[in-house]
Amino acid sequence: LDQIHQHDSLSLSPNDKVLPIYSHTPQDVEIVPTVTRLELWSYYLYYNGNNGVGPMSYSLTLFQAMATSAGYDPDLGPGSSCTADRCVIPFGGNGRTKSVSSVVLIANGIAFGIMTLLFTSLGALADYRQYGRWILIVMTLLCWASQFSVMTLTDPSRWKVGMVLYIMGFVTYGATLVFYAAQFPIIASNTPQSRQLTEDLRNNKIIETTCELEQSLERSRISNISTVHSNIGYLFISVINLSVLLPLANHPLVNNYTIVLTNAYWVLAGVWWFIFQNPRPGPSLPRGENPLTIGWHQLHIAFKNAAQLPYTFTYLVAFFLLADGLNTSGTLISIVQSNTVNFSFLENTYLGISQAITSIISTLGFWYIQKNWKLKTKNMFVVTNLVTVLIPLWGTLGIWTRGVGFHNRWEFWAYNIIFGLFQAPYYSYSQTIMAELSPPGQENMFFALFGFSNRASSIIGPNVIQVIIDHTGSNWSGFPFLFAICFLSSLVIFLYVDLEKGRDDALKWKMKQA
Repeated sequence: LDQIHQHDSLSLSPNDKVLPIYSHTPQDVEIVPTVTRLELWSYYLYYNGNNGVGPMSYSLTLFQAMATSAGYDPDLGPGSSCTADRCVIPFGGNGRTKSVSSVVLIANGIAFGIMTLLFTSLGALADYRQYGRWILIVMTLLCWASQFSVMTLTDPSRWKVGMVLYIMGFVTYGATLVFYAAQFPIIASNTPQSRQLTEDLRNNKIIETTCELEQSLERSRISNISTVHSNIGYLFISVINLSVLLPLANHPLVNNYTIVLTNAYWVLAGVWWFIFQNPRPGPSLPRGENPLTIGWHQLHIAFKNAAQLPYTFTYLVAFFLLADGLNTSGTLISIVQSNTVNFSFLENTYLGISQAITSIISTLGFWYIQKNWKLKTKNMFVVTNLVTVLIPLWGTLGIWTRGVGFHNRWEFWAYNIIFGLFQAPYYSYSQTIMAELSPPGQENMFFALFGFSNRASSIIGPNVIQVIIDHTGSNWSGFPFLFAICFLSSLVIFLYVDLEKGRDDALKWKMKQA
C-alpha cells in the first residue's frame, strides 16, 4: 500500500513547482512527537474495532425487529401480528400510525440532523489545542455506552428506547469516524518518513513539489491501510459472533448478546489509541473566540470565501448528495433485507462476512490496478460511483417485478458481494480526495464538513423516502428518487471537480489565511 497514488505525480501542473508547501507538521518539528510504530498500530486497531457492525448493522436490525414485533397489520387492526409487508405502529399521538419502515427512516433522519449540528459546531473547534482528542474520546465512550445499553431491550414494548439507543449509537459512531479520519493527515505528516522529507527539503536535497507529493502519498497509504483494517475487523468480529449466534440461536436475547460482544471487541481494539496517542496540540483559540461558537465562526469565514475554493466546495456539495443517496439506499435495502431474512442476526452475519471478504480483496485490488495502470485517484473514484448509481437503479426494477429488485435472498448475497467489491474503495478514495482538497492546518474543520456531507447528509433522503413509502405503501417506491440524486451528484463530480486545480487553490487559500 505504501506505493499507492504514486502515479499522481504525472498530473502535477507546472504551478505546483512555485507554490509554497504548507506541511501539516509545524515548523518546529522537534517539539512535535514523531509517530511511533506502536502509536500507528494503535491507530489502525481503533478502526479495526470501529468497523460499524454493531451501531450500523446489528442495532438497526434489532430496532426494526422490536418495532415490527410491537406493530400490527393495518388490515387486521391492533393486536394482530405483522405478517404482511405493511406493518404499522402507533406514532405521533392522537391514534396516528406509521409504517415500521417509515419510523426507521425517521430515526435515521433525526440522527443525521443531530450530526449536522454536531459536526458544524465542533468541527473547527477540534483544530485547536487538544479539543479534537477529547471530542473523539467522549464520542467513543458515548457510543460504547449506547451499545452496552441494549441489554435493557428485553421486550418489544421498549421499542422507543431501542429507537433512542439506535439514534445515540448512530450519531456517536458517525462522529467517531469523522474526528478519527481527521487525524490521518496529521499522523501521516509526522511519521519518520515524512520527518525525513521535511529535513531533506530544508537541506535542499529535494524540491518542494516532491516533498508535498510524498507527504500526499503517505496520507493515502495510511488512509488505505486503515480501510483494510476496518474490513479485517468487520470480518473477524462477524466470525466471532457465530460463537454466540449458533449455540444460542433460540435464546430470546441472543441478538443483544451479539451486540455486546461486538462492542467489547471494539473496546479491546480501540482503547489503545487513547493510551499511545502522542499529544500534538493545535494553536490556542484566537483572542475573543468562544469554544461554543468558534465552529460557526470559522465556517462562516470558510463559506464567505468559498469562491476561492471552488473545487473543494463543489466536491463537498456533490458528495453531500451522493452520500445521501448511497446512505439512504443502504438503509432502505437493510430494511427490505431484514424483512426478507426475518430479522435473522445469523443470516445478516453471513451476508456481512461475504461483504467483508470482498471489501478486503477490492481495496487491495483497486490499489494494484491503479498502481500498474497509472490511473488517477479521481478516475478510481468515478468507477466506484458507477456502482453507487446502479444500486438504487436495481431497486427501482423491484417496483414492477418480484423477479429482481431486492425481492429475493440471492439478490442480497449479490448486493453484499458487489458492495464489498466496489463500495469499500469508494470510502477510501472519497476520504483521500478530501485530504487533497483540504487546506493544511484545518483538517478537522474540513473533515467535519466532509463528515456532514457523508454521515449527516441524509437529512433529505430518509425524510423524502418515508413520505413516499407512506403514500404508496411500498418500500421499493423510494428507489427512483435515490437513483436520481446518485446519478446527478456523480455526474457533477466527474465533470466539475479538478483535483490538481483544487490542490493549488487550497494552498493559495492557506497562504492568504496565514
